[in-house]
Amino acid sequence: MVSRRTVLGVAGGAVVAGAAVAAGEYALKATRDVEPVVPPSVDGHGRLLWRNWSGIESAYPAQRAAPAAEDELVAMVKSAPGPIRAVGAGHSFTRLVPTDGTLVSLDNFSGVSGHDVALLQATVKTGTRLGALGEMLAGVGQEMFAQPDINKQALGGALGTGTHGTGALQPALHGGVISFRMVTAKGDVVQASATESADIFNAARVGLGAFGIITEVTLQNRKLSRIRKRTELVPTGEALDRWPELKKAHRTVEIYVLPFTGMSAIITSDPTDDPVVPRGEDRENAALLELKMLRDYCAFAPWLRRWLAGQAMAGEKPVVAVDDGYKLLSNERPVRFNEMEYHLPAEVQATAAAEVLAAVEKNRPDVFFPFELRCIAADDAWLSPFYQRASGSVAVHAYYQNDYSFLVELVEPILRRYGGRPHWGKLNSLRARDFAALYPRFRDAQAVRQTLDPEGKFMNDYVRRVFVDG
Repeated sequence: MVSRRTVLGVAGGAVVAGAAVAAGEYALKATRDVEPVVPPSVDGHGRLLWRNWSGIESAYPAQRAAPAAEDELVAMVKSAPGPIRAVGAGHSFTRLVPTDGTLVSLDNFSGVSGHDVALLQATVKTGTRLGALGEMLAGVGQEMFAQPDINKQALGGALGTGTHGTGALQPALHGGVISFRMVTAKGDVVQASATESADIFNAARVGLGAFGIITEVTLQNRKLSRIRKRTELVPTGEALDRWPELKKAHRTVEIYVLPFTGMSAIITSDPTDDPVVPRGEDRENAALLELKMLRDYCAFAPWLRRWLAGQAMAGEKPVVAVDDGYKLLSNERPVRFNEMEYHLPAEVQATAAAEVLAAVEKNRPDVFFPFELRCIAADDAWLSPFYQRASGSVAVHAYYQNDYSFLVELVEPILRRYGGRPHWGKLNSLRARDFAALYPRFRDAQAVRQTLDPEGKFMNDYVRRVFVDG
C-alpha cells in the first residue's frame, strides 16, 4: 500500500530528530489514542459478553444457540426468546447483532453441499467463512464473481449486508445468489428464487437478518481464473483523474487514498496466463503503522507529514503478484478500525471523494487510515445499495483508539448530499424514512418483512430503526 522503505526513514534523521521528535510529546497528545473500555466479560445475571470486531458494540444475550441441522434451527426459532439475531464474525460496525434475547451462530452450517460443473453453480451453507469458501470453490474449479477486501465474514452475514468487491462489471456478493433456503419466524422453511417466492427472494437477499435466517444459498459462479494484481503509487489527483478509464480497463480496480500524503495506491487485477508470482511478504499493515507514526510525530506540522510521505513514496516501482484470484483479492487486516462506507452514483464518486478528503484534511489531523474507492455493478435486490444503479463506494476509516464521531458529523453529510446509500454493515445515522427515500422498493420490502415476522421476533432496536421507527 505504501513504500517498502520506512516512511520516517527517508528524513535521514535530521528532520525527524530536529523537529518531529522535539515536538513529539505535543504531537502524541494531539492524536488522542485511547484504548476503548472493555465491558465486563459477564454481567450481573451471569450472561457472557458478545462484542463486535472493532469493539464498539456489545451485548449480553440471555441465550446462545449453535444448531447443527435445519430442524434444530426450526425448533430453536419457535421457542427461543427474542430478539433472535444471527451472528458470524462480528465484522459489522452497526448494531445489527446485539440482543438481550437469543444469539444464533451458524458455524455448524458450513461447507459446499453440492455443485454443478456445467452450470458453474455451487450450493453453500451460510455459516461458511469467506476465506474458507474461496478454497472450497477452487477445489471444484469455480470462484465467486466478487471477493471483498476482508474475508473473515460468514457468507450469510456478507450477503445480508450487501458486502461487495470491486469492478465496474462485478456485482456484489448477493448478485450471484440464484436461490436460498430460509427459516422464518413461524418456523417454516422457505425456498426462494426469482421464480419461487419471488417477493421473498427480492426482499431478503440483502435482508439484515430481519426476514428470517438463511441457511443455504445457491451461487452462480464463474470458472476459476488466475489474475495479475498490480499496485502502483501515484499522486492522488492523478488517481482520481484516471478513475473513469481505470474502471473500463480492468476487471477489478480500487484506489486507496492516503490522507495527508498527497498520494494514493491504484490496485488493479486482470485475468492472465502468466506463471504464478506469489504475493510475498505482506507489508500493508506495517505500512499502515508507519503512517500512524508519521501522524504521531508530525501532528504539529501537516506540511512535514506530507513532505516525508512524498519522499518515502517517490520512485516506488509497481508491485505485481500473479495467482488464483481468491488468494490475492482479500487481505489480512489485524489493525482494528471503525468504518463508514456509502455507495454513490458512479458519476459523482470521484468528486465526492475529493470533497471528503479535503474536509478530513482540514478538520481531523488524527486520521491516517486510507480511504477506499471501489466500483460495483447494479443489481435488482430490493434492499441492495446497488439497486438499479451502477455505484462507486467511498469508505472512510478511523483507528479503533480514536474518536470516530467525525464519520457521522463531517463525512456523512457530504456523502448523503451526493445521493449515497450506506453500506448496511457500516456506520450511518439513517432511519426508516431516509431509507424509504433512497430505495424505490423499500415499502415493498417492509411489507414482506411484516408478513414474515409480524411480531418482530428478528428485530433488535437497530433493525427496528431501519424498518419501522422514524
